Amino acid sequence: MEPSHHAAGFAAIIGEAHVLTSPEDKAPYLREWRDKYQGRSSMVLRPGSTAQVSALMRYAYNHGLRIVPQGGNTGLVGAQIPLETGEEIVLSLSRMNSVRAIDPDGFTITVDSGVVLETLQQEAEKADRLFPLALGSQGSCQIGGNISTNAGGTAVLAYGNTRDLVLGLEVVLPNGDVWDGLKTLRKDNTGYDLKQLFIGGEGTLGIITAAALKLFPRPKKLEAAFAGLQDPHAALKLFSMAKAQAGPVLTGFELMPRIGMEFCVAHLDGARDPLQTPHQWYALLELSSGSEAFPVHDLLEAVLSEAFDAGIVEDAAIAQSMNQVSDFWRIRHGMSEVQKKEGGSIKHDVSVPVGRIPEFLDRTIAAVREFVPGCRPVPFGHLGDGNIHFNISQPIGADRDSYLAKWDEMSALVHGIVLEFGGSISAEHGIGRMKRDLLAEVKSPVELDMMRKIKAALDPKGILNPGSML
Repeated sequence: MEPSHHAAGFAAIIGEAHVLTSPEDKAPYLREWRDKYQGRSSMVLRPGSTAQVSALMRYAYNHGLRIVPQGGNTGLVGAQIPLETGEEIVLSLSRMNSVRAIDPDGFTITVDSGVVLETLQQEAEKADRLFPLALGSQGSCQIGGNISTNAGGTAVLAYGNTRDLVLGLEVVLPNGDVWDGLKTLRKDNTGYDLKQLFIGGEGTLGIITAAALKLFPRPKKLEAAFAGLQDPHAALKLFSMAKAQAGPVLTGFELMPRIGMEFCVAHLDGARDPLQTPHQWYALLELSSGSEAFPVHDLLEAVLSEAFDAGIVEDAAIAQSMNQVSDFWRIRHGMSEVQKKEGGSIKHDVSVPVGRIPEFLDRTIAAVREFVPGCRPVPFGHLGDGNIHFNISQPIGADRDSYLAKWDEMSALVHGIVLEFGGSISAEHGIGRMKRDLLAEVKSPVELDMMRKIKAALDPKGILNPGSML
């Protein structure tokens, strides 16, 4: 029986209003924001509780129906988009958006998976706490998707990836069983740490319906600065100097090229260059402390002064207010968005050892320019944890579609250099559909065999997000 014939069966579980079948209602769930993937599905299911997710999955399991879980639809590797065959059904968690509990004294918060990341940050702030995960898409991405992709973001340097922020999970398995692992324990040595299977699992092993998460003290003092630099080699020296002096007080260190700054100034409303004269590269530093008495400003000035005296920093500007701190970070978070205004962009989410980032950038920038003369490399990202978004905008005046047709060849070139440097072809965006076929090149046969065995054990019918990862 075609999936569309099961609409009534699903409606009996969640109500007809929450089974979307019209093209207009389904459209937002079938296309990702970069327009790289356009899927098809007979329906979109919008459950409102874990019990409903369980019942939907039990029905799908019994009828052999394929399900693609979806959060805020901000993923960048296509894991949340159904295949073009139309055989998969989208299950959106967006109605499940309640804060279940918050424990300020225990520094934990428990939420439904459909809670928007920015809302989660705000709820933590109301309790005078910090949830540190920060992404450019935080106004629309959902925490369940963040966990399913093990999102990184700009705070990894100080707080780790999403994986490091999760204490417990509630997960609906492919057969409809519910695993209640919503513990807020900091220590639990009772066997396998099962939650780790689902963090970064991209919805292939189970559907995350709720999470218990770590909170942290809110910074009482926070300072940020933009530094102008000659090249990534200077940026690495600045990072090493700042890390040595500030230690854990250094909570952010981002690298951006001049062309990225120009894109932001041109296309982000109200954005302006923080420095008076252009520089080839920029670093955004953030220092923060939970103590009002800690001299964060003096420390940041000392770092920049030493770097300036050593000829590492050409110029710098320290934010004079929290509004200006936000403006600085808006430039960094807007770096990916503005590239869309400049035509086609071939994107890579890669990591290499921190100490080799300058060498990697030198070589890769030269390689892609040789491959496509006139292309505009816009590499930026988290120098402090080795994660670079190596994006390449099309040549000025080039045909967008012709340029994007080179995606696979360009990616093979970039990824080949990444692997030579002992890096990873996916630092924080996941595998999804985009990099699924590359896994055999970067994972050993033993690793792939273990992954397939785990998938077969938890999803023997292969109904959960079958187009992604494996």
